[in-house]
Amino acid sequence: MNTADDHEPALAEALVHLADTLVDDYDVIDLLDRLTEYCVRLLPIDAAGLVLSDQRGHLRVVSSSTEQAQVMELFQLEADEGPCLDSFHTGEPVTAPDLHEPTEQWPRFAEHAVHAGFRSVHALPMRLRNETIGALNLFRTEPGTLAQTDLRIGQALADMATIGILHEQTIRRADVLAEQLQGALNSRVIIEQAKGVLSGRSQLDLAQAFTLLRNHSRNTNQRLSDLALSVITDRTAADLLLHPTIHPRRSHRDGDQP
Repeated sequence: MNTADDHEPALAEALVHLADTLVDDYDVIDLLDRLTEYCVRLLPIDAAGLVLSDQRGHLRVVSSSTEQAQVMELFQLEADEGPCLDSFHTGEPVTAPDLHEPTEQWPRFAEHAVHAGFRSVHALPMRLRNETIGALNLFRTEPGTLAQTDLRIGQALADMATIGILHEQTIRRADVLAEQLQGALNSRVIIEQAKGVLSGRSQLDLAQAFTLLRNHSRNTNQRLSDLALSVITDRTAADLLLHPTIHPRRSHRDGDQP
């Protein structure tokens, strides 16, 4: 396990990147994806997932470090039970150190989590003062609790992302905040569709398709949602992602339709 000293450079990098959201324009989806990535990188966990509240107060999955974590987050919402929901509703951290033990609190969630390979989970609220906008789930394949230092790091990362979303320019009017959150949720739907397009047209699985999208977005300084939309609506864009060394006009010579 990494020591606190080992964490310091990576933690500093994470906080700097998350603090970069305190500007006029940033990509909310990329912010939340980075949050789950940093959690897995900095903490002794195996996966992370995140849910946000939409403008009607319903929770929706917006980021996950693995497909298994995404499935678990979706299951929580469908079953209406789980630590992430409890953390969101109470605004407090929730810990389940051993999901293999019988629990009356989330029996279906615990069973599905163990089946997916997870033995413990910690949920942290995404909150600023009295407003909670979502929750962050930290999954482990081994039972046990996280050290208080690790929980503080996880909460600090969640708090930084929350501050970025609830930036001064977006909390002046409630409808602006709702619009931004809803935009992030809608963007996630587009990204999931783009993952399916790339996976269906190649040998990539969904996780690899997302990595391809995310890396190209960051390398070309494009919004992830804009890139995903181009993949859905323009076959040439998908071809360029999957075969970057092939000129886009080559498919026309081969008789394919654009």
